[in-house]
Amino acid sequence: MTATDSPTVPTAPARTVIELETLLLELRADGVAGLTVNRPGRANSQTVTMFHEFTDAALAVRDTGARALILRGAGDRAFCSGFDLAEVGAIQQMGVREFLRFQEAATGGLAAIRQLPFPVIAAIHGPAVGGGLALALAADIRLAAPTAKLSCAFVRVGLSCGELGTSWQLTRLLGYGRAAELGFTGRIVGAAEAERIGLVNRVVPSEDLFAEADALAAAIAGNSPGGVRMSKRALLRNQEISSYGAALELENRGQALLTCTEDMPEALAAFTEGRASRFTGR
Repeated sequence: MTATDSPTVPTAPARTVIELETLLLELRADGVAGLTVNRPGRANSQTVTMFHEFTDAALAVRDTGARALILRGAGDRAFCSGFDLAEVGAIQQMGVREFLRFQEAATGGLAAIRQLPFPVIAAIHGPAVGGGLALALAADIRLAAPTAKLSCAFVRVGLSCGELGTSWQLTRLLGYGRAAELGFTGRIVGAAEAERIGLVNRVVPSEDLFAEADALAAAIAGNSPGGVRMSKRALLRNQEISSYGAALELENRGQALLTCTEDMPEALAAFTEGRASRFTGR
């Protein structure tokens, strides 16, 4: 195992780990949480159970006081290689209503992660393919190792890129033309190209991937919890409306609410006194 293949994980503060069947949820004392896709022997491929557990994990972490979440894959092989082909047979046996319930559970699981009230950072190494790409797109920020390989692979298995929110996310991140190319070809996008076209925020050395994600999460966690949460709400919601006036209205309400918190006067006092802010989230 080489440094370029195996990212190192920094020493973490006191933590609690909740082990589900396919996921690991880590709650840390510093306000940074972690969610690991934990099927390294199957390239962290997705299962029917996993999609339900995404919802369970999101519900478990959202009200813990966490200020940021790092999303990653276990082992050194993959972030998430998409749906496990060993489970495709079960899906093929489903009737229309049963399959629709499965689709709703799958999309609901990723939506629950995307809609967490605090930022989600995906640390991507190796393949993020099909449903794995959709999982990465559910994060607010994506960091990638040079080994990252991203693909909207649905057309290669007879499906469309209109899956798990991918068509919506890609067009907004990349624009229609680039999204169309990736959706119609299913080709693999390497880390450098992904950074160039905006599919990931930046590429970092493999050995530094998780340390970089941790440092970014810590920087976010050091800011006003209310301010960060309201910022995420504004950024997400304003992707879904076409009116500039409606966007201003949402922003104005959020700012007005934040002036009623303890963190805003604390930040102003800290600035005046030349010291670091002591945010409480109250």
